Amino acid sequence: MKMMRVTVGIGVLGLLLGSMGMQAEQAEPNTLTAAERADGWTLLFDGETTAGWRGYNADSMPDGWQAVDGALARVGQGGDIITEDQFENFELYLEWKLEVGGNSGVFFRATEDAEEVFHTAPEMQVLDDGTHPDGKSMMTSAGSDYALYGRSRDTVKPIGEWNAVRIIADGSHVEYWLNGVRVVEYELWTADWEARVAASKFSAYPQFGRARSGHFAIQDHGDPVYFRNIKVRELPSSRSAAGEQ
Repeated sequence: MKMMRVTVGIGVLGLLLGSMGMQAEQAEPNTLTAAERADGWTLLFDGETTAGWRGYNADSMPDGWQAVDGALARVGQGGDIITEDQFENFELYLEWKLEVGGNSGVFFRATEDAEEVFHTAPEMQVLDDGTHPDGKSMMTSAGSDYALYGRSRDTVKPIGEWNAVRIIADGSHVEYWLNGVRVVEYELWTADWEARVAASKFSAYPQFGRARSGHFAIQDHGDPVYFRNIKVRELPSSRSAAGEQ
């Protein structure tokens, strides 16, 4: 177990060093620098179209999601959306902003064997903490692993400003970073994680959090929300996950 944690720790350190290099050479929104391309980053949103995305359990992109002024925007009723591609181990980067009272979320390793995305996948909360009731609890405020792991610090920027997100998933190891600060860290499929799921609303969904790979998803919670600079770097397959054989 100690060797596993050392290995994961070294891997995450490498990710962070790579991320520092990415930040050193800033690109225009929704583009990649030469350094990012060399490091294996891929854009998931081109800033002009919704190519690469579709509705959850659907074949096409709903009209309620559009590319607007360089952002993937929820402009009307459309339901949750997912990437066409699936990912196992990765580093995901994106930026989001909301309007007053807004609520959304970013999911990873989502599968389409349920009625709703949140029945299958962990969620990093996207929220206007100052206005929305969920912002009163660290367990459900922006940056939290919704209802399971509360964020450690409040690093959210004011409404109307862009928030930078990084989600790292390497086997069972998960980290959420918000505006340059790691705010959540946990291990999937451990006794602690199982206990938290069992005590939550997610206990009603047997497939919740079980997938080793899946889609990225963005939640339509009925509010305007904007995303840009959505990019991913895939990581090598890992056996660091508890319960994996």
